[in-house]
Amino acid sequence: MRNYPSAREINIPNKAFLYHQGDRCSDLFWIKSGIGKLSHLTEKGIEITLALFEKGDVIGCLQNNSIPQEVEETAQALGEVNFYSIACNDFKAMMAHQPELAWYVFENIYTRKQKVERKLRTTLTQPVEMRVIATLLELAEMFGIGCTHGYALEIHLTQQEVADLVGASRSVVSTILNDFRNRGMLGYTRDQICINDAALSALR
Repeated sequence: MRNYPSAREINIPNKAFLYHQGDRCSDLFWIKSGIGKLSHLTEKGIEITLALFEKGDVIGCLQNNSIPQEVEETAQALGEVNFYSIACNDFKAMMAHQPELAWYVFENIYTRKQKVERKLRTTLTQPVEMRVIATLLELAEMFGIGCTHGYALEIHLTQQEVADLVGASRSVVSTILNDFRNRGMLGYTRDQICINDAALSALR
């Protein structure tokens, strides 16, 4: 922070926002710990969950521009999130001065790119049930929170948010989740899904 004066470390609680769609932003946000979601509000007022972010991800404005840019998504914490807010120019200078750090960030961005491409392939080639299984297992790896309801893990997302990530309608995803629940592989409440990841893995 001494060398890059725009850098600030910020901690926010569950459901708090890093930024909102439409905000004018000249900084980027480098996630130190925690998980959150990126969502977009359509012209019809429908909120769509686009992706999740986690430790190491860089979100916000990545353009090296002195004029604040309008962001196209909202970033919200799912649980406590700790992150650095830093101006693009300072972040660029930091990467130039610290090659190991730059490589770490590059690896993380590449991993995120692979996830997006894998999701696209799955959406185009796999039936919805297989996409739901793949998404739940990927989320289980991210959240990894022990469940208090008799299952292996808890995922703090609604059915609609899971449906957005799967790329299918909520009604179709809900039917699949109900089937999995009847088969004893998961349970859920209004805002969380409890899964047996070992049982789901056996279906792949």
